[in-house]
Amino acid sequence: MPEPAPLIRVRELSLTHAGASDPAPRGVSADLRPGEVVLLLGPSGSGKSTLTLALNGLIPHSVDAAVEGSVEVAGRDTSEATVAALSTTVSMVFQDPDAQLVTGTVLDEVAFAPENLRLPAPEVLARAEAALRRTGLWERRADNPDLLSGGGRQRLAIACALATASPAMVLDEPTANLDPAGADDVFDALAEIAADPGRTLVLVEHDLDRAVRIATRVLVLDRTGALAFDGTPEEILRDRAEDLIAMGVWLPRSTLVARRLRERGIAVDPLPLTPEELGAALAAHAAAGGGAPSTALSPGDGTAPPADAAPPAGVAPPADATAAPGAPEPIIRARGLWVSRGVSRRPSRRPSRSAARGGTPILRDVDLDIAAGSLTAIVGPNGAGKTTLAQALAGVVPPPRRTVTVAGLDPATASPRELTGKVGFVFQNPEHQFVAATVFDELAHGLRLRRVPDAEIRERVGEMLARFGLGHKATVHPFLLSGGEKRRLSVGTVLIARPDVVVLDEPTFGQDHARAQELLALLHDLRRGGTTVILVTHDMHLVAEHATHVVVLEEGRIRTSGPTAEILSGPQVSLPPALRAVPDHLRPLLAEERT
Repeated sequence: MPEPAPLIRVRELSLTHAGASDPAPRGVSADLRPGEVVLLLGPSGSGKSTLTLALNGLIPHSVDAAVEGSVEVAGRDTSEATVAALSTTVSMVFQDPDAQLVTGTVLDEVAFAPENLRLPAPEVLARAEAALRRTGLWERRADNPDLLSGGGRQRLAIACALATASPAMVLDEPTANLDPAGADDVFDALAEIAADPGRTLVLVEHDLDRAVRIATRVLVLDRTGALAFDGTPEEILRDRAEDLIAMGVWLPRSTLVARRLRERGIAVDPLPLTPEELGAALAAHAAAGGGAPSTALSPGDGTAPPADAAPPAGVAPPADATAAPGAPEPIIRARGLWVSRGVSRRPSRRPSRSAARGGTPILRDVDLDIAAGSLTAIVGPNGAGKTTLAQALAGVVPPPRRTVTVAGLDPATASPRELTGKVGFVFQNPEHQFVAATVFDELAHGLRLRRVPDAEIRERVGEMLARFGLGHKATVHPFLLSGGEKRRLSVGTVLIARPDVVVLDEPTFGQDHARAQELLALLHDLRRGGTTVILVTHDMHLVAEHATHVVVLEEGRIRTSGPTAEILSGPQVSLPPALRAVPDHLRPLLAEERT
């Protein structure tokens, strides 16, 4: 049968943001047809998000950028058709859901677009209910969107796109803020949409484990923004795996796990794309008499230590509140920590438990020790209180007095200068902490407040620019950076102050594979130098490969905490499919150096 006519036609498209010197994307041409699920990949800064903004006319009509080439949607040139007219053909889910939420209730938010299309009220309500049920938000329909977690707001943004019933849907990292269960729900919904032969999906996504199940085509931009590869998932993700790694592009976790096992002497061939393929390959390896190398668990080879092994030098025992007597003093200690929304707290006194319960409790009776020099991951489902716990430990949300100490300071009473000298916090949304007009000045800001000499500022800023690949963006406004570049800058603004403790909320969000690995390597370097690192993350692969300790939160309480090997071998956490496919005796081979 003949191919359907393209719904979206891109020709020699180059886009250059105001203030930028080079286009990204650069000279891209592609036809996107009904029935396709197009996975758009590329390293940070390659122009993936910028390209999505051109597919519905936001570039050039709403975002200032120079355009060369053309985009046609259903035969209409996006440079001539209005954004409103194009919205009936292409719906959009942004990388940051807060950028598109405008009303006072969840139901009103989803009904907003159909109402503006002047649809009959019964159809508006039917579309809104169907979209909210599909994304698991129907029971929250009367809530203000501000009351939803970050993942909940992302699901709401997807529900809004679903309600427009447009033939094309563009999604920019739709599951970035979701826990595994929420991501599964979203991709279940997307799988239903993808089954419609009249729909076109364009998906920018770093978590490829779920995306590869619905993708029919993969487009890859290189670091210059040019189209490097275009083909089926098998042709690109399997056959071009080494090329993609060299470019800094993410692969499915099953593929990355298989590559790691290959490096450790376990034959996995061909490279798997799914957990099922990985499990089958490892079963075939075992049936052929294969096993873990005899040195798999020997000290110092970069593998995880056994759960009962002695901690490495300079690192305290398990990060929990029941450490053995005589253990080294933890650098962070929380006792009886309650944090509630809607409760007024005075820093001069500790609120009573009954007062804390007068609001909406977020954290309840948290007792926790964080060992000096550890890399501790805080995990749990959306809404469990992970970010609030991290913010309370760092003093971003002032905890009640005498409930938290950080390197001997009480964050509830310490001055900002005292606190920032001890602990640095990297927000989930980088824009929340930018204050300067250039990347250079953003990095220099904190040092100038501390009256660091100009020569030292130039040296330290230059080092940080080089370390995070931002040297060519030194004079660019932070808000003009790509999502991944903003994240690297936000991390750099904290690390440049050299605090004793660094707390990061979803630090690898928006990063390409190469930059994520560079950031994690940097955190390990800091830890080996004595810095304590705390991460909030949904990425259990990151936890398994990099964390020394894990704190599992559930409904505002600590369900369990301890060394990573101990926690991951227990029933308290749900491992992702790619890790479950690896037998227990091979799993330590995945861990990075932790000593």
